[in-house]
Amino acid sequence: MTGDRVERSLTGLLEDADGLRAVDDTTPGATVALLEYLLAICYASGTYPVTDAEWQDWVERGHSLAKAAKWLAEQPDGEWDLFHPTEPLGQNALLAPFLDQHGAGPAQLVIERVGDYNQFFDHHHLEHPTPLPAAEAFRAMLTQHVYGPAGRARISGKETLGPTITNLAIGRLSSRIRVVALGSTLGETLRLNLTPWADGPGEFNRSWTAGTTERRGFRTKPDGRPVSGPADLHSYLGRSILLRPAAMPETGEPAVDRVLVGAGELLALRRPQLQDVVYASTAEGKTKPLWASRSRAFWRDAHALYAAVKDARKPDDARQSANLYERLARFPRPDDSAGPDRPPVGQFKLWAVGLVAKQTTVISWVTGVYPFAPGLGATLHRASKDGSQIAEYVATSLGKAAYAAWEIAYPNPKPSDKAAQIARFDVRWQHWEASEEPFNLLLAQTATGVPVDECLLDYASTLASNAAEFLAKSLDSLPRNARGFQARAAALRRFESELESRKAPAQFQGEEA
Repeated sequence: MTGDRVERSLTGLLEDADGLRAVDDTTPGATVALLEYLLAICYASGTYPVTDAEWQDWVERGHSLAKAAKWLAEQPDGEWDLFHPTEPLGQNALLAPFLDQHGAGPAQLVIERVGDYNQFFDHHHLEHPTPLPAAEAFRAMLTQHVYGPAGRARISGKETLGPTITNLAIGRLSSRIRVVALGSTLGETLRLNLTPWADGPGEFNRSWTAGTTERRGFRTKPDGRPVSGPADLHSYLGRSILLRPAAMPETGEPAVDRVLVGAGELLALRRPQLQDVVYASTAEGKTKPLWASRSRAFWRDAHALYAAVKDARKPDDARQSANLYERLARFPRPDDSAGPDRPPVGQFKLWAVGLVAKQTTVISWVTGVYPFAPGLGATLHRASKDGSQIAEYVATSLGKAAYAAWEIAYPNPKPSDKAAQIARFDVRWQHWEASEEPFNLLLAQTATGVPVDECLLDYASTLASNAAEFLAKSLDSLPRNARGFQARAAALRRFESELESRKAPAQFQGEEA
């Protein structure tokens, strides 16, 4: 689970946080869920900054997380037991009387293996009894709590805890992009994402039946409960889950062979608890947190991350708490460091993760990593926004070129055939697939201080060259006759004229914007 792919316990991760590059699970969502849990432990142990100034000092000086590791190591083993009979870690022991009869195979615990989350459908694959190692089951459970999609649980409300236990609410991070500030080590990543909090951490959600938090019932749908603090937020139980202990057939290691999954807690969140949210406009002109899309690669909207930094409030703003982007924007440039007692801060990265689902069916994870350098928020915003607009313009030009070829190649088309005929010459999909790497290079060079105008010129040249090659290859299928040559010439001419147009971005004329 670390940079060198060594398995560690939670205590080991915190003890060695500044010697490990990162945690790395099987999916981006599982990795985010594990980071969320580590943040919750830091808060529960009192290992967190209280003010924005203290947060900046923690990051710049590499404040130790040993207090969190020591706190966790001193916790009674029984309180952190995945299979405790009455207070199982992260689970709801109230489901115990129903687990054997109403449970399913452990595949139901893994978001990507469930399929359609309308689980009143036939789901034979979920009955498979092959055990899941306990460590994998634990991380899958954390992922369900945070990212569980909406739908209907397989559990019977009449025969268990009540009718609303079947109502699977959408997880806290399921409908939006989660942005994590990544440092050079796991320790730095945790410090970057520890929101300063002056009012106490709140209660850590060790299990459904432990602690003083009043949990919901399942007879009627409840309102979302207020969050008591960041420890509560990062450890909330988004699903009612119970795991049945077993052993792996060959090794005898702890495992899970049966699970029950039902509705979990609902939270009422406020702005201070939405530290990393980036807001974007929908096609209808409404504003909502930036979301994952199956059809639109996230890098095309990366400028929204940098806009959040560029537009950050000044430190003397009258409002009290800053969000993640406002705190990042307050780091000075490395060459503005105050001296040896205030070490310069190097580059960070902004890691964006989202879950794409179609109604109740999980499709895929969307992820991207983008550089951030102190003092360069506005410059990176310009590079990413202009880079996205350049790519959009090239795509539009390719679409017009495909239409130009189609007009000549198919003089008497049937209306029903038009779309398929144009698609023969439409290489926009190749353009989008090939443009992400040059875009990432554009940002990487900008973050190291290369002039943004120079970077954008190189980027535009690369995209134009690649697009021209894709278009030419698509036109090779035209017949070698007069009509075919005319169609080819018209398409290439249209593409070139679009790039030379006054409406084209200045970089296509070799100019600075």
